[in-house]
Amino acid sequence: MKRVGGGVIALWAAGAFVIAQAGVAAAAEHGFVGATKCATCHKTVAQGEQFPKWQASKHAKAYETLAGEKAKELAKAKGIADPQKAPECLKCHVTGHGAAAALLGAKYAVTDGVGCESCHGAGADYVKKATMEGVMNGTITAASVGLVKPDKATCEKCHNKESPSFTAFDFDKSYEKIKHEMPAERKAKYKAPAGG
Repeated sequence: MKRVGGGVIALWAAGAFVIAQAGVAAAAEHGFVGATKCATCHKTVAQGEQFPKWQASKHAKAYETLAGEKAKELAKAKGIADPQKAPECLKCHVTGHGAAAALLGAKYAVTDGVGCESCHGAGADYVKKATMEGVMNGTITAASVGLVKPDKATCEKCHNKESPSFTAFDFDKSYEKIKHEMPAERKAKYKAPAGG
């Protein structure tokens, strides 16, 4: 009977692994270009100054914070030697952590911390101006090129009780702090305007 039970457990574990890998593969269909690539178009006043707003945010410093004393103290309590090398820390402090090297573009940098693509999806397939205009005009669906409009669930993938420094997370208040939408005048030019 133990063999049957063990076989069932092994089959369940194998099935769970395949399902998890399928989820990773689906999320990793698009490559990561890095935050500085996004800056090419998203730094001007006319566009909404999204890049400078990100640079001034805690998200931009997320990797850097893992080198701080508080992070080291929290990591030590969990048996982690170096939070800047630990997958359980990097999964939320670094955009694209765990993606295959082939999906990391030339401008991708771990030191970017939680960059644009952590919230908006890996950008290799939507980074071109013509593609973004197609999305904004409604001729290209955002999902088909990996572009995500972040919501509460997007944020709660990291802002949750699994984090050793978690306190309460208020999505509405947090969104107001990091909001970086396209100016209304620019949105008005398009048929299918998307949020920031």
